Amino acid sequence: MFEGQPKGLFALALANTGARNSYYTMLAVFALFLRANYGLSPAMAGTIYSSFLMLVYFLPLIGGILADKFGFGKMVTTGIIIMFAGYLLLSVPLGGDSFALVVMLAALVLIGFGTGLFKGNLQVMVGDLYNDPEYKDKRDAGFSIFYMAINIGALFAPTAAIRIKEYAETALGYSSNDAYHFSFAVACASLILSIAIYYIFRSTFRHTEGGKKKDAVKADASTESELSKDETKQRIVALCLVFAVVIFFWMAFHQNGLSLTYFADEFTAQSADGLQAMCFNVWNLVAVIFIVYAGFSLFQSKTSKGKMISAAIIVIAVLFLILQYNPDGSISISAPIFQQFNPFYVVALTPVSMAIFGSLAAKGKEPSAPRKIAYGMIVAAIAYALMAFSSFGLPMPQTEMGADGNPVAVHVADVTPNLLIMVYLVLTFGELLLSPMGISFVSKVAPPKYKGMMMGGWFVATAIGNQLVVVGGLLWGAVPLWVCWSVFLGVCLVAALFMFAMMKRLEKVC
Repeated sequence: MFEGQPKGLFALALANTGARNSYYTMLAVFALFLRANYGLSPAMAGTIYSSFLMLVYFLPLIGGILADKFGFGKMVTTGIIIMFAGYLLLSVPLGGDSFALVVMLAALVLIGFGTGLFKGNLQVMVGDLYNDPEYKDKRDAGFSIFYMAINIGALFAPTAAIRIKEYAETALGYSSNDAYHFSFAVACASLILSIAIYYIFRSTFRHTEGGKKKDAVKADASTESELSKDETKQRIVALCLVFAVVIFFWMAFHQNGLSLTYFADEFTAQSADGLQAMCFNVWNLVAVIFIVYAGFSLFQSKTSKGKMISAAIIVIAVLFLILQYNPDGSISISAPIFQQFNPFYVVALTPVSMAIFGSLAAKGKEPSAPRKIAYGMIVAAIAYALMAFSSFGLPMPQTEMGADGNPVAVHVADVTPNLLIMVYLVLTFGELLLSPMGISFVSKVAPPKYKGMMMGGWFVATAIGNQLVVVGGLLWGAVPLWVCWSVFLGVCLVAALFMFAMMKRLEKVC
């Protein structure tokens, strides 16, 4: 899995891990923070939430255009600094008045702009590692590893956000609303780690930073001369068609931070015991990840020493899980904790995905990147079909006035947590088919002169999808739950059908 990959991949992946941990730590509690701290309605909180996501994913287009002119490395560094300023501002507890709301919105703009300079350009640099013919056939696998690293950072984010908030409340005596800001402060520390990794291992990827004419010539020499105006146009059109489909995937997927979090808060049982309780301990999930990776290593290792080490890791991880099991123990569940399952599944299933597609590739039967994207849309539709079916008979969301005069969500049902655990699993299968493959497709197909812009285009599509996340907030409490989930089921199916209709055109440029 990791063999034969350029060294720069691991440096860039680890640098991105810190940055993504910052982002997902903040995002884990953000929607609930908006409702609790400012007394916002689900629809208004959803509007701010989706607008922020839109900003985060739209601005990489600007960042890409700037990077095409000034260099990817400069934009990445500048982006980290601006992001840090935004998270630092967000971490200051200012209360819930109008001034605090304005400061919070200013912090979101800084985070969005910094991410715009950082996110897409870092991924262009990853793609440029594979311009070397030695690594040409490892591009898809490389982006899968890169995507896995993102989710390692995201895996610990919900637990970090919840635990630091609880510590601020119990040990430091802060109010529940002010304690949220300590979760945001964790993001600052993660970014410091990210920039440290970037500069310590910079020598392994310096040639991808751009900004110098000789670098651009070296990177583009192998492909730029081969592209005519018609070929360039064909590639851009194909990418735009993919971008159109991506919009609807992210509209549905990022309900994990909005309507699915509302569902976890208001409809899902708030306690668990036995094996179910173990699923909500991040260290148990880490142990499972160790078992998966050690299992692959056990069968792939070429030496007896390697096999023995892998077997020992599996035994230790299994013993750890056995010791953690308490059939009579019960734990409370906080709604944001459900967001740890998606990154857990991504990290755990990445080697499985790579093994499956590697096997298919060896047989000459691996689906193209556009076909994988279409399959991802179908899988996402299945996830919302599960939610729609399971929501029949559930009451409408309800609110009541709290002591401070603001509306407070009411817990009205105790649906088994297994539902959301399963739904996140299915959504993750869809994500693994779409997101890393889509990014790899863009880096491969984009005309060399427009690499930054086209990667930015991918994120613009994601931005539009994230803006449409607000649909979940608008539907929440306005229609029966099964209708809400059916909307996302429908858009995913329509997008999949469109993708299949355009398949020949898309596969022509692969």
